[in-house]
Amino acid sequence: MGWQERGWLVCASFLGFVASVQTITRGELFPYGPSARDSLLEPGNDQTHRLELQKPVLFYDGTFDSIFINTNGFVATAEPTSESTYLGKMPPRFGMIAALQGDLDTSDGVGKVFFRQDSSPDVLRRAAEHINRAFPEDDEVNPTHAVVITWVDVTSHEPQSRGDGIDKKRNTFQLVIASLETASYAIVQYTRDGIQFSSTPAEDSSVVMHAGFSKGWVQGFLISRQGPYYRTTTNDEASVRALAEETNSGLRGVWVYEIGTSPYFTNVAPGEVTDLPTEATPHQAPVGYDEATDARRPVYTDGQQIEYPPYNPEGGQIAVHPVQYQPHQPENPEVVVVDDTDINVDVFSYNLGTCANNRNKCSQFADCKDYSGGYCCHCRPGFYGNGIQCVAEGKPQRMNGKVHGRLYVGNSPSPVEFTSNDLHSYVVVNDGRSYVAISDIPHTIGPSLQPLAALGSLIGWAFALEQPGFKNGFSIIGGEFTRQAEVTFLQGNEKLTIKQEFKGIDEHDHLVVRTTLEGQIPEVPLGSTVQISPYSEIYQYSNNLITSSSTRDYAVTLPDGSTDTKTYQCRQTITFQSCQHDESSRNMKPTQMLSVDQVFAMYDANNELIRFAMSNKIGDINGGEPEENPCFTGRHGCDTNAVCRPGQGNQFTCQCAAGFSGDGRICYDIDECREQPQICGFHAICNNQPGTFRCECEDGYQFSSDGQTCIEVNRPVDACEEGTHTCDIPQRAQCTYTGGSAYICSCLPGFIGDGRNCQDVDECQLGRCHQDAVCYNTQGSFTCQCRPGYYGDGFYCSPERTKTQCEIHRDSLLDESSPRGPRPPIGQYIPTCDENGAYEPMQCHGSTGHCWCVDRNGQEIPGTRSGPGSRPMCIDHDGGPQPIGPTPRPDVHPLPPGTHLLFAQSGRIEHVLLEGYDMKKDDAKPVLHLPEKVIIGVAYDCVEKMVYWTEITSPSISKANIQGGEPIAVISSGLDSPEGIAIDHLGRTMFWTDSVKDHIEVASLDGSQRRVIINSDLVNPRAIVTDPTNGNLYWSDWNREAPKIETSYMDGSNRRVLVKDDLGLPNGLTYDSQSSLLCWADAGTHKMECMHPGRGDRRKVLEGIQYPFGITSFGKNIYYTDWQRDAVVAVDRYAGRESDVFQPQKRTKLYGITAAYAQCPSGQNYCAVNNGGCTHLCLATPNGRSCKCPDNAGSVGCVERDSGY
Repeated sequence: MGWQERGWLVCASFLGFVASVQTITRGELFPYGPSARDSLLEPGNDQTHRLELQKPVLFYDGTFDSIFINTNGFVATAEPTSESTYLGKMPPRFGMIAALQGDLDTSDGVGKVFFRQDSSPDVLRRAAEHINRAFPEDDEVNPTHAVVITWVDVTSHEPQSRGDGIDKKRNTFQLVIASLETASYAIVQYTRDGIQFSSTPAEDSSVVMHAGFSKGWVQGFLISRQGPYYRTTTNDEASVRALAEETNSGLRGVWVYEIGTSPYFTNVAPGEVTDLPTEATPHQAPVGYDEATDARRPVYTDGQQIEYPPYNPEGGQIAVHPVQYQPHQPENPEVVVVDDTDINVDVFSYNLGTCANNRNKCSQFADCKDYSGGYCCHCRPGFYGNGIQCVAEGKPQRMNGKVHGRLYVGNSPSPVEFTSNDLHSYVVVNDGRSYVAISDIPHTIGPSLQPLAALGSLIGWAFALEQPGFKNGFSIIGGEFTRQAEVTFLQGNEKLTIKQEFKGIDEHDHLVVRTTLEGQIPEVPLGSTVQISPYSEIYQYSNNLITSSSTRDYAVTLPDGSTDTKTYQCRQTITFQSCQHDESSRNMKPTQMLSVDQVFAMYDANNELIRFAMSNKIGDINGGEPEENPCFTGRHGCDTNAVCRPGQGNQFTCQCAAGFSGDGRICYDIDECREQPQICGFHAICNNQPGTFRCECEDGYQFSSDGQTCIEVNRPVDACEEGTHTCDIPQRAQCTYTGGSAYICSCLPGFIGDGRNCQDVDECQLGRCHQDAVCYNTQGSFTCQCRPGYYGDGFYCSPERTKTQCEIHRDSLLDESSPRGPRPPIGQYIPTCDENGAYEPMQCHGSTGHCWCVDRNGQEIPGTRSGPGSRPMCIDHDGGPQPIGPTPRPDVHPLPPGTHLLFAQSGRIEHVLLEGYDMKKDDAKPVLHLPEKVIIGVAYDCVEKMVYWTEITSPSISKANIQGGEPIAVISSGLDSPEGIAIDHLGRTMFWTDSVKDHIEVASLDGSQRRVIINSDLVNPRAIVTDPTNGNLYWSDWNREAPKIETSYMDGSNRRVLVKDDLGLPNGLTYDSQSSLLCWADAGTHKMECMHPGRGDRRKVLEGIQYPFGITSFGKNIYYTDWQRDAVVAVDRYAGRESDVFQPQKRTKLYGITAAYAQCPSGQNYCAVNNGGCTHLCLATPNGRSCKCPDNAGSVGCVERDSGY
């Protein structure tokens, strides 16, 4: 949504607003100078100061704990080289954030460079406003730290200058680096008349000044090269002058950029709002208004004039318009309506369908009604609400919740933290009186919270006493909605944000709310009392959105008896779900007025409680005729559990609410459990509650799908544990319990069959060994041994043998220059090696006669050393020759035999061996070192023993043999951000997701034949897995608006959504061919879940996981990488618990993970033999295969065939 579609609302505490599209003034920069407690850079030319940061800055893909501030208009991430190395020679070799870089000077005493670190709420709020305005489509950003650097009246450096500075042109500009944990932003501001020169001297010429971002030189594998370089100006001086006239943030002269993100980064992202708003008509400036010192923010409209109709207390008609916010003025005590069309409220919606399939979504006290477009729920007579949530008329309402967040009190540098403080509320609905209490409030903030009746005002609106023809909040929107309120204290300009999420009614009939507080409030001394004046607040209702604004006066009586009257303004928005199919719901009144009086606030220091109470009525904004009927004034005397029913004139009756009995003056709870013993049915227990009752199933029973009938819980039988299964013997098969009475039989590696009958696989017939080796088949396995005259591990044999560690050690000590051949130095110990090059178990010193035992690495075993003339008893290491693998590069380490986990960690891929299902943590080590790379996805080809990976620094897909060998680039072009990767080991293809191109692509394993198979309706595709045997493909899309898990055939046909409900950030995905289960880990819901794709029987495996990224499965275990724990976590999916955790020695984020099987899983598909008869790409499907041509089809003789064989 662009800015022109938004109604920007700005609250301010000063008198007078001006809507302007002119460039910002100096007064509109972030505060700077001595008054802001800035530090001053030493005057001169090319001066640099190193600033150690309280919180790091993210720049490109790096994290920096210090920055270097330079006179010449830039900030560097490393010590800048001499200015002669970069002036006129951009980009520089070091990282640079150039606000406006040139040869600048502050030695004349006029120009200055100020800087500071700042985490104050006002600065962070202003930074957030700039960022969120510049990126309107992104999630809201709230920085936690800022660095403010301001170059004021700096001039061009000219050695022959007069020195008095009278006629010099001067530039003024400001750079703010605002950061949060996962991102950093640069906000660059150029003031009106702030760019008076646009070039500076450089050697014998003049060079145009420069603005932009350069990563500097980066170290490659063999050579260094220039890193990414983003320039915002050109070599034309007009581009420099345009910095003060144009924008990318919607505010002239203000430029915003995302300059670094974690965990990975693609490129600098500029703000997206390049259009400037229409100039609005300003109000007349009040007396004493001084533009030069006014630090206000401009207010934008869509060309409409700002209006503010005053509240007429005499009862005259008020014309209500969508208007911009008006500052408080004495003659204008009430704020009416706010137009806030920039708030997107279409978050929830009723599902399409009929009542036949959705009746259970309505409240038990509601009826479902079908409409032409869908269904709606309506509360029955005697109840009110939105149909999804219904409560009994007249019944008091209770609300419980927690309060989180932090508040600064007065000028205190440290905030007061709220960590799950209890909030309780009680409302007597039939007189509109509400009570709110928050516990565990320390005395450092308790008195200062007394003016904030806004903390509990919304519960008063929700259950306000209704005037004839008007509805309170709960009657309209029920109990599930979100409220955000912004409070501005006028005298000190302190600002507070209140966010409340109302989550509906729980099983105890209590409304549930979560409250978050952030900002600053003025200090009220301990012992002071606060009196809040009555106020009115007008609510404007529209589709799924309610807005209101009000001004609230309060008086603070200090301990010495003096009184101080203060004011704050409160603006709030309420978003909710409504049923769009019911035409009658659209007839609700567009505006209503909430009248609040008898407001009480008190801080109980002894019990650390803050209490509020207030009376609330909802009615006509024009007042209308005063209501005298006691039902509308609240002075009726009915029981608190009764409804007041108005009659003629002042007549009324009291009627007990549903679930109560009596005459209305006195009401008694009906004990439904005693009066109707069978109300809950068989095998159920009835629990009476005020006004209602609850049914609970007895032990051993659970509710059936209707939510009412209790049925017996089937006792699970673990046939694997009891030995009653039908699997083959344990030496050949494994029995895996899957819950209930189900289990799976699977053949062990080295055997083939259905798990009930398993036969040994003769691996020697498959040609697994090297051509110069002999293969020996064994039950469940095989061995390879090089023929005489060859050396190696049998998988690779060579006539030349690489020196062993012992031989290298020995030969390094021998004197090769001796004319009689290698000779040992006199008195030097020389190790002895056996015929295979291994250390002899016993080593002796030739000169001293001492002997000792060593391990296989040549290290002395303590306690075995003997004196001259005696020899210790040393045990052979293993009694046989050591296998010698192929010669690896120094950055590639071969894997030992067995099944391994391979996982990516920044610039390397590591492995940990699995022994059964346990991780052998002590043997874990890197397989592959790739410095300067960010590896995201990993996959394993079990046929060629190759690991494949995606990396995003220079987007590419590569591979390497895990037995040792060179990393090989497979695809290095046409990629933007490759993430997930998967291998079809049968069809010899690979699949990957690209989160920038938003598509899924397939290619042959050598990368030569590429084809896009999914290119629509993807937003953030990440994980991808294959089911080669059945020809299926699965992937996840963590689109925050609509996350989903999808599937298709491997050719991209038959695409469909598998899961779309109750997902947050489905980062990881794995498919287990043994159990046919698709499992995923979600960093948003913090759950791990599994389902059978063919049946859709979704079930939770584990809840409460922290931040999973990659996931893989092996047997009964699921293994996932966790960003918060920097660990690989093993989960027993049948027991539903963690079974092991491994934290690598290098503690950084872990990305993709995969299992490298000792042998390929059993199974075939139509592409496994002769490429399925296809000329090019063979892509498996459940019932056949599709032959497809690559997209770059200069492919001669390519023939396409659809699925089928």
